[in-house]
Amino acid sequence: MFDFGAFPRPFIIAEMSGNHNQSLDRALEIVRAAAHCGVQALKLQTYTADTITMKGAMTIDDEKSLWKGKELYQLYQEAYTPWEWHKPIFELANELGMVAFSSPFDESAVDFLEELGVPLYKIASFENTHHPLLRKVAQTGKPIIMSTGVASIEEIEESVEVLKQAGCVDLTLLKCTSTYPATPANTNLVTIPYLKQKFGCRIGLSDHTMGIGVSVSAVGLGAEVIEKHFTLRRADGGVDSAFSMEPQEMAQLVKECQSAQLALGHIQLEVQTNEEKNRLFKRSIYVAADIAQGSPLNEHNLKIIRPALGLAPRHYIHVLGKKARRDLKAGQPLQETDFE
Repeated sequence: MFDFGAFPRPFIIAEMSGNHNQSLDRALEIVRAAAHCGVQALKLQTYTADTITMKGAMTIDDEKSLWKGKELYQLYQEAYTPWEWHKPIFELANELGMVAFSSPFDESAVDFLEELGVPLYKIASFENTHHPLLRKVAQTGKPIIMSTGVASIEEIEESVEVLKQAGCVDLTLLKCTSTYPATPANTNLVTIPYLKQKFGCRIGLSDHTMGIGVSVSAVGLGAEVIEKHFTLRRADGGVDSAFSMEPQEMAQLVKECQSAQLALGHIQLEVQTNEEKNRLFKRSIYVAADIAQGSPLNEHNLKIIRPALGLAPRHYIHVLGKKARRDLKAGQPLQETDFE
């Protein structure tokens, strides 16, 4: 059984999607590049144009869409990963130390992926209300990651219940904004701790923004899984290339997300052991001008400066007006025994 606990957090997934541009050689090159970046997993999407839509169903006319003017059927023909490619892609990913799995988009894809022995499943945002598919995936008994894009909280609650009733016992929900690309302004990362509290499961982020800042911030808010689209070069084109990470960016994402996770640490309210030596550089009370025995200490002959070799600054108000027990020289740290 796949165990998230066997991997360092965050668990980072490189999503190939259609960035292979219908070349198996390129797909395998993407696998090698992802492994070199240090991600934990490589993910595909398993469908065909015929299992996800039908000819004539719709043509995209949104002026802001990356795919304006394409018929859905045509788009999915260009983007799908041939099913006969899954095995060599998965095998190479496994050889290179990565987990390999996929998002099935219909029940036949689940049967196919079961034959390949995938260790877990991902439910895409646009399928998160496809209850027959949810039940089919949950019945495998394997861990499930589900994106929450284009769904209301009521729909998410209903889908989570469907998954649990059908046998899912290891669920991860990914905060997701299903726009391509997404912007930091519409990502709403503070939803992550809310989802964690509400559903009591592992929470992550499916990030369609450009750059690494949003994902790193998500880790700081408790995201344990990060999913990013990945390509070799955006300039090569492809259906998802415009919002995909290039290798040097993905490597930086892995590094900075790991640093963010490490930095979370634990609740620390005392001075740390490795800070102790630097307490010397805090301030303390010093004699600022020569003081004769019996003369009062005042704001003119005392000063609060670094280092911390004298009395702590909190004593300053209490020593004003006290009389010197002995002659005190400018530049010496004031001690409790120096005044009456």
